[in-house]
Amino acid sequence: MQSVDLQTKLKNLPEEPGVYLMYDADGNLLYVGKAKNLKNRVRQYFFASTNKTEKVLAMLSHVDTFRYVITGTETDALSLENTLIKKHTPPYNILLKDDKQYPYVKVDLTAKFPKLVPTRRFVRDKCKYFGPITYGGIKSVMEVLSHAFPTVTCNLNFDKLPKNFRPCLNYHIGKCCGPCIGAVSKEEYRKVIDKAVRFLQGDDAEVVQILTEKMMQASDKMQYEQALSYKKLLEVVQKMGEKRLVVLKQVVNYDMFAIASNGKNAVVNHMMVRGGKVTFSDNFAVTDAGIDEAQTLQSFLTEYCPTVDLSGELYVNLPLPDADAVAGLLATKCKSRVTIAHPQRGQKRKLVDMSYRNAVEYLTKSQTEIDRKYNTTVGAVHQLKELLGLKQLPKRIECYDISNISGVDKVASMVVFTNGQRDSGQYRRFQIKTVQGANDFASMKETLVRRLTHVKDEDARFGAKPDLIVVDGGLGQLDYARQAMEQTGVHVPLVSLAKREELVYTLHNNQPIFLPRNSYALNLLINLRDEAHRFAITYFRKLHGKNSLKTILGEIDGIGPKRQMALYRFFKNIDAIKDATIDQLKQVKGMTAASAQKVYDYFHVASPKGENND
Repeated sequence: MQSVDLQTKLKNLPEEPGVYLMYDADGNLLYVGKAKNLKNRVRQYFFASTNKTEKVLAMLSHVDTFRYVITGTETDALSLENTLIKKHTPPYNILLKDDKQYPYVKVDLTAKFPKLVPTRRFVRDKCKYFGPITYGGIKSVMEVLSHAFPTVTCNLNFDKLPKNFRPCLNYHIGKCCGPCIGAVSKEEYRKVIDKAVRFLQGDDAEVVQILTEKMMQASDKMQYEQALSYKKLLEVVQKMGEKRLVVLKQVVNYDMFAIASNGKNAVVNHMMVRGGKVTFSDNFAVTDAGIDEAQTLQSFLTEYCPTVDLSGELYVNLPLPDADAVAGLLATKCKSRVTIAHPQRGQKRKLVDMSYRNAVEYLTKSQTEIDRKYNTTVGAVHQLKELLGLKQLPKRIECYDISNISGVDKVASMVVFTNGQRDSGQYRRFQIKTVQGANDFASMKETLVRRLTHVKDEDARFGAKPDLIVVDGGLGQLDYARQAMEQTGVHVPLVSLAKREELVYTLHNNQPIFLPRNSYALNLLINLRDEAHRFAITYFRKLHGKNSLKTILGEIDGIGPKRQMALYRFFKNIDAIKDATIDQLKQVKGMTAASAQKVYDYFHVASPKGENND
C-alpha cells in the first residue's frame, strides 16, 4: 500500500523531461530512469493498468520513495541518467562495465610504418579498428596476419637506431619485412598494410593464395610440421569467411539490435552488417527494471554503443519512444552521425527479425545461465545484506590481503567487487612502509589507515567509499582493521573471513557467523578473498623479482640505480640479462659500451658471488 507521502509526490510530479531516482527504506538507490514527461512515466510504475514484469515488481517491492531532477530537454535527461548510472551503479539498471570486451585489430594509418596491434580497448581516436574478432581467436588472426603480411611489431624509433643495428628474429623468420634496416621503402610497406586492411575488411583471396603457397613449399621441403601450421591458419581464414554471410546486394553498413523478454529476464542481440555481410552477432543478458522492453533497449543502447565501432545506422525490433534523444546522445559520444529506426518491411526488416530470432533462441536456451549470473552477482549482494544484517546494500565491497616472505618485500592488495562483479579498474596495491618484520596484523592496519585516509580526504583516485570491507583472516586481522577505523575516524561495515572453515567474524560479536555453505553470499566472499590473495601474490612476485635483480646488478661496478631500472624495464628478468649480447645491452637507455661490457663480463668472465666454479 502506498504511503500518503508517496501519493502526494506522485500527484505533484511535473509534466517536464527529467530523471527520476527510486530509493528503498534505507536510502539505497535502486533505479535511475529518464522521462520525456516525468508525471506520465513515474506514475506508470505505480498506477499503470498493464501487467508489470517480474523485474519491475521485484524492484517496486523495495521502493520506499523517489526523487526527480528536471532537465531542459530529453537529451539532457538521457545524458544525466547515463552519468548517474555510471556513478551510483544502481542494482536494477543495466550494468555492462565488466561484460565482454571483444578484441579488435588496431591500425594507425597516420604512422610512418603502421603496425597491426591486437587490443581489447576500443577508443574513438584516429586509428582504424577492425572487429570485434569473434572467430578463430585474436591470436590466430594475428598469426595469419604475420605470415601473410609481415609488418612491424616492435616500438623502435627507426630514425634513431645505431649504425651497427641488427634486425630482430621476426625479420629472419619472415614475420617482418625489415623497414628498420631499409629492406623495404615507405611506399612498399604501405602496400603491405593496404593488403592487410583489405583482408580485415573481408577480402581473403590473397591471404588464401599466400598461405596455400607457403604450405605447399613447406610440404615439398618435407617440413611437415610447418605445413600443418599453415593448414591450420587456412582453416582460421575459412572460418572467418563462413562468418561473413552475404545478406544484401548493396555494400552497406548497419547495426541491428533486438530485445526479447520473458518478463523475468531480457536478452539483447547485436548484429553487425559490414560491407553487405553479417560480420558479428552476439547476445547480452540484461538486468533492467524499465517499465517496458523499449525503455530497457534504450538503456542498453546508451550504455553499450559507445564501447563498439558503430556504423551510424541503427535498426531496432520495436519503436523507441525517445529514439531521437538516444541518437543525439550516441552521436555526441561516438563523434559521428547516428540514426535509429524501426524498419517495417524490406531487407532491413528481415535483418532485424534475424537479430530477434537470435535473442529469443539465446533467452530460451540460456535461462538457467542468466538466472545463475544474477544469483551470483546482484542476488548474492542482496543475500549478503540480509545474512549479515547490514543497513545498506553492499554494492561496493573491498577486500584486503597481505603477502610477504619472512617480512621481506611486504605488500597488500585491495580488490573491489561492484554489484557482485569484479571491478578490476578499481584494484589498488600497497607497499608496506612502516612495519618491521613479518607482522601481518600491523601491515593490515597500515594498509587500511592509508586507504581510509583517502576516503576521509575524498580522494577520487581510490574510488568511492566502500559499503563493506572484508579482510582475510580471523579476529586478529579484524581487530587491527577496527583500530585503523578508529585512528582515521572513518567507519565502514567490516567483516573478516577466516580460512578453512570459512567463518565470518564481525565487530559486534566474538562468535563467528556461519553462512550457509551453499549460499551465494558466502561464495561471493570466498571469491573476493581468493581474488585479493591472487592480486597480492602477483604483486609480491613482481616486486620481489625486481628487488632481487637490483641486488645482483648492484654488485657490478658502474651500474647504479638508474641503469639497474633501465635494464629491468628492458629485459624483465635476470636470465634475459645473462643471455644478452654486448650489442643488446648497449641498446638499453643509459648504457654505454663500457658499462655493457662490464655487465657482460660479470656474467660470462668472472664468477658471480654465490656461484661455485666447477
